[in-house]
Amino acid sequence: MNIVNNIVLSAKKVLHAESEAIGRLADFIDESFVGCVEAILKIKGRVVVTGIGKSANIASKIVATLNSTGTPALFMHAADAIHGDLGMIQAEDFVICISKSGNTPEIKVLVPLLKRKGSQLAAMVSSTDSYLATSADFILNANVEREACPNNLAPTTSTTAALALGDALAVCLLEARGFSSTDFAKLHPGGSLGKRLYLQVGDIYLQNQAPVVEENASLKEIIIEISSKRLGATAVVKENSKELIGIITDGDLRRMLTNFDSIERIKAADIMTPSPLTIEPEQYAAEALAIMQEKSITQLIVTKSGNFEGFVHLHDLLKEGLV
Repeated sequence: MNIVNNIVLSAKKVLHAESEAIGRLADFIDESFVGCVEAILKIKGRVVVTGIGKSANIASKIVATLNSTGTPALFMHAADAIHGDLGMIQAEDFVICISKSGNTPEIKVLVPLLKRKGSQLAAMVSSTDSYLATSADFILNANVEREACPNNLAPTTSTTAALALGDALAVCLLEARGFSSTDFAKLHPGGSLGKRLYLQVGDIYLQNQAPVVEENASLKEIIIEISSKRLGATAVVKENSKELIGIITDGDLRRMLTNFDSIERIKAADIMTPSPLTIEPEQYAAEALAIMQEKSITQLIVTKSGNFEGFVHLHDLLKEGLV
């Protein structure tokens, strides 16, 4: 067997082992897990997640997930806790301690100190009869049969299981609080993710030119308006009104040349596309993007109650990082 086949088989073996371990976690969701969620929902303080070694890395990620989904949390390294960082924990906080064995020296020193603080303690462990588990108020069972490491030593399956269980906890808390996409956007204002959840069409279309002609506008007026506003299109409104009735694009002008023998008396209403796609200022920019992608167009007319307001262009969405 060549080295390529060995690599492929090894990778698949690890992924299968870890996916099976995560699948087994569903059988461990019990009253203690439910009690842990209910207790966290009642606290006035924060969730403090701690661990040692690789478990500390997992704890840090769980803290990030909790914070981003509406549960205030902070990370405390178990080793640092017994050298001064324990002061960050208050009686009204809830502590989650992650440890595969639940019997490491640092954990045995830390647990009694946590109990003196008066904080409730949840143990995320693989060994439910360990020192940590038997000392905790709640057990989050992250049991794994063995590590994906062929020597059964390097934390692999166990840390993956802990990470998945942390996600399950965070999502349960999110759903129990009724944490919405709007709430999520408030905590993620930066980057494309946040913008997809809060950026509205009204936040961006006003920066654009607003080409518009009335229905009886001449061909010369149409061409000048499209050329001067540089959006490749113009809206068409009723005479002496803002009521939108159509759109004329560069493509409509080209088609006009093949559809009409004489163009001297052509008016906007003769060549416009009626009832164009529109979007309201209060709609999300991500909705505008979805429409453009579905219809293979590069701009949308913005309207309020059927009246022309302006244009939002694909370039605007590119500039905002939504594409």
